[in-house]
Amino acid sequence: MQTAQVVAGYSLGGADLLRRAMGKKNAEEMAKQREIFVEGAAKNGIGADKANEIFDTMEKFAGYGFNKSHAAAYSLVAYQTAYLKCHHPAAFMAATLSSEMADTDKVQFFVADAVSHGLTFLPPDVNRSRHRFTPVDAKTIRYGLGAIKGTGESAIGAMQRAREGVNGKAGDFTDLFDFCKRIDKRVVNRRVIEALVRAGAFDSIEENRARLMASVGIALEAAEQAERDALQVGLFDAGSGQEQRVHMIEAPPWSERERLLNEKQALGFFLSGHPYNEVRAELSTFVRRSLGSLEPQKEPVLLAGIVTATRTQMTRRGKMIVVTLDDGTAQVEMTVFNELYDAERAKIRVDDPLIVEGKVSRDDFSGGLRVVADKLMTLAEARGRYAKSLRLALNGKVSLGDTAAAEKLRVLLAPYRNGVCPVRVRYRNEEAECELPLGDDWRVRLDDELLSGLQQWLQAENVEVVYQ
Repeated sequence: MQTAQVVAGYSLGGADLLRRAMGKKNAEEMAKQREIFVEGAAKNGIGADKANEIFDTMEKFAGYGFNKSHAAAYSLVAYQTAYLKCHHPAAFMAATLSSEMADTDKVQFFVADAVSHGLTFLPPDVNRSRHRFTPVDAKTIRYGLGAIKGTGESAIGAMQRAREGVNGKAGDFTDLFDFCKRIDKRVVNRRVIEALVRAGAFDSIEENRARLMASVGIALEAAEQAERDALQVGLFDAGSGQEQRVHMIEAPPWSERERLLNEKQALGFFLSGHPYNEVRAELSTFVRRSLGSLEPQKEPVLLAGIVTATRTQMTRRGKMIVVTLDDGTAQVEMTVFNELYDAERAKIRVDDPLIVEGKVSRDDFSGGLRVVADKLMTLAEARGRYAKSLRLALNGKVSLGDTAAAEKLRVLLAPYRNGVCPVRVRYRNEEAECELPLGDDWRVRLDDELLSGLQQWLQAENVEVVYQ
């Protein structure tokens, strides 16, 4: 308002009308005000070019600007925040994360920011973690149990009181049965314990999360039975002091993918690893660029990542799907227009890898990259397109003349016949080595299920997808 008064001779009332037009972004009114401003500036000896330049600056400021007192307050907060983040990074980020524990997206953002600045996160731990994120040293933060979905402050408080021995034994929990025996089961119920297992909070006690998950039920039952027994003292068993020992249910460990997907269910994102790592080495043979190194170029680009989210948008061209890909180096939003989506929608599955052939260009609106998909492929389809052969190594443990082994191989390959990838069998013993190609009618589709079955039979190192 003061600029309009001094430069263009506006009255206070006229300057307020200009302010209102800027605030409401009224294009017609702003065009009228520009003419008035330029005419008024001319009376004060200011040329039209300079007057228009001043008006443009005022118009931009109206888009997002602060008065001096507001800007000064924000500057002071920004300075204090920058100081704390620089000199006390772990304490600052722990406090920031604790203030945003209810918002998974913000927790994920701040964790990624902290890691990019050299901080390390210790996993959630029933024996070490508190409700909030806590700094361990200047560069290390212990993950807060309150950021695990399905827990709650009352349940975590009950766990801390059990650790401190408020109602009995104090100290670390020694195993799942000790945990269930000591906590208040009215607050820390089965859902809470399973969330803690998925998040890895029991890893310091038992690394096999599948075994823990399978045993939660019997551990709770054993704890409840022990409580009932404690209330019943008989004439002949008063001094026995013996408890029936219950053992955990055996279960094969989760694969890395299963572990990470369960972790995501509990935390909202992958903390201890990334599912793309499972396929990174294989995909790197034909996907040359990571998402973090993408650059605009005219030629189509082959890229890959794990689908982490999808959303629908309506445009003048109709509906389009925005797919978020993540390969551990960066997250990229990719546009899939309606025609391609209708034909290939089954290939877009959250938490599964997706290989994309598309165009990467500069997005002038956001200043980032714009990725438009031209073709979508599942991992099995990409293997079929780029693989030279499937090589199976039989190192003497399985004889070529063993009819049972031949039948086992036939049973494993049969459901995936009529694919495009040839199969070659390499056999080696103490005397000789040879490589035999199977006939063209035994070309296969390289689905995950086929490779998994072969790896279980022959071991992973003896099953190799050979690329060009």
